[in-house]
Amino acid sequence: MSPRKLSKGRPTRRAKGRIILVLGGAASGKSDTALRLAGLGSPHAFVATGQGLDDEMIERIARHRATRSSVWETVEEPIEVEAWIAKHGSRYRTILLDCVTLWLSNLIGSGLSEATVLQRVASLILAMRATTARIVIVSNELGLGLVPAEPMVRAFRDLAGRVNQHIAAQADEVRFIISGLSLRLK
Repeated sequence: MSPRKLSKGRPTRRAKGRIILVLGGAASGKSDTALRLAGLGSPHAFVATGQGLDDEMIERIARHRATRSSVWETVEEPIEVEAWIAKHGSRYRTILLDCVTLWLSNLIGSGLSEATVLQRVASLILAMRATTARIVIVSNELGLGLVPAEPMVRAFRDLAGRVNQHIAAQADEVRFIISGLSLRLK
């Protein structure tokens, strides 16, 4: 139940947050669009799921950090995203989660089953709905390319598609980014 505040003598419900999903292919401009959609409301947190496990990824993370102003509090949380939002989400006006696809990869890489991953996604949605923060979520659309040759890669692509569908269904707004251009789907 949301906390209540008095407004002109009447109790009012605490406003719920807004969930915005930003989808697109690799290097499509998703993160830049997400930063613009996040707005200027402070305080705000950037929840990064990427891990610098090799030189190229370390460089990629550094480039992403350089695009954000210093007012963003960066939280590196590759696994326990839903727990972090449940615990800390109410402290922020805006939370940007970048990105769901890397989070899924981290969860699968840690040995979780597909069923457990889908439960974690459901928990993420519940945690986001429990906060008043505007939450902007970045995720890759993996289903527009060729069908992968490897069964494990096909399974990951299919899981990412199901996760994106679930988040999109629950989101207040959904954007698809192509070549830096934003198409509002919902």
